Amino acid sequence: MPIGNSWATTDMPAFAAQQPSYEGAGWPDWLEGLLEELKAAGRWRQLEDFDLDPSIGTTDRAGLVSFASNDYLGLGTDQEVRQEAARAASEWGSGSGASRLVGGSRSLHRKLEAELAAWKSCERAIVFPTGYMANLGVLTGLASEGTAIFSDSLNHASIIDGARLAHASVSVFPHLDYAYLAELMAQSHSRRKIIVSDACFSMDGDFADLGQLLEIAKRNDALVVLDEAHSVLGPEIPVDFLGEPWLVRVGTLSKTLGSSGGFVACSGPIADALVNTSRPFIFTTAPPPSPIAAATKALEIIRSHRGKELVEKLRANIRRISPEHRSPVIPVILGEDAAAVNASRLLRDHGYYVPAIRPPTVPKGTARLRFSISALHTADQISGLLSLSKELGIQISSPNHSGD
Repeated sequence: MPIGNSWATTDMPAFAAQQPSYEGAGWPDWLEGLLEELKAAGRWRQLEDFDLDPSIGTTDRAGLVSFASNDYLGLGTDQEVRQEAARAASEWGSGSGASRLVGGSRSLHRKLEAELAAWKSCERAIVFPTGYMANLGVLTGLASEGTAIFSDSLNHASIIDGARLAHASVSVFPHLDYAYLAELMAQSHSRRKIIVSDACFSMDGDFADLGQLLEIAKRNDALVVLDEAHSVLGPEIPVDFLGEPWLVRVGTLSKTLGSSGGFVACSGPIADALVNTSRPFIFTTAPPPSPIAAATKALEIIRSHRGKELVEKLRANIRRISPEHRSPVIPVILGEDAAAVNASRLLRDHGYYVPAIRPPTVPKGTARLRFSISALHTADQISGLLSLSKELGIQISSPNHSGD
């Protein structure tokens, strides 16, 4: 059984490894070859503008209904959240001016961190400019040579990159295969072990078994880094493990909270270590006031009765589309890149935007449509999507590994 630097065990190699080499080519030839190869493989991408109507949140000004946004509760267009963001920009300005340690820290940051820590049942929280930086920051800040990292094969790219940059020993276990993980850990002689996993996997919409994962960590004196970016509906951490000092919870401000940024919720000593060792925290300008204030207001809403109502609306919308599914990410795996692109184009031609997800975001041969469900979607929008999908031969259902 492999152990050590074993990224080859994952089906999701780094994007750089897929780029053509064109040995001896200068920059113009190299770039031309790269772009031609991407087009030939069906992996050519272009940026497009989707100007969502803020009074609707799911429809752009041209009438296209989006099933692409990760703003699962629709708080990014919520009137109270928008007003708080505008107030903060007016009072504090558009930027923070410097990194938190140099002089960019504000009481707004401290207030949000205290609220995030309480929400996640942790002693402390540290805010980062993005969720990507949060994963990079925690892994590179806590792991080094002599640390053994154990990572699920379908973890987010920010986890993969953070583990690589940490210069630690990295072992990848097959997706959700905790028996394999336990055997890998039994073979490790490292004094410092880290298990890192998405809680809800962003491209498959399935859940980690947190009971099993945390029990394995406890038996092996391992730190757990849990990415909860997409965990608006769970999975829930078992009560017995809440507040454990070896549990590190990473999240974003951009999905459940509808703002922008990321955070790490953890013990006091780990927070102190990150402030002093995490390069993405130390060397990055602090998040500006507006999204911090917006996230603070969104978190207040989530912890209120109105937040519970939004969560129930989201659950109801998911049940309308796929009764057995448990997360707002519903993939339809079509296999070949061209099939996913064509299906996405057909839906768009009829007024629905569902993105085609292709390698390197997902493993080769698993190109898919990725349906992101929001609490703001109406019953008519969902029924229209289902009718059109059926007409086009696109079967929307829960993936085989739904997390049950």
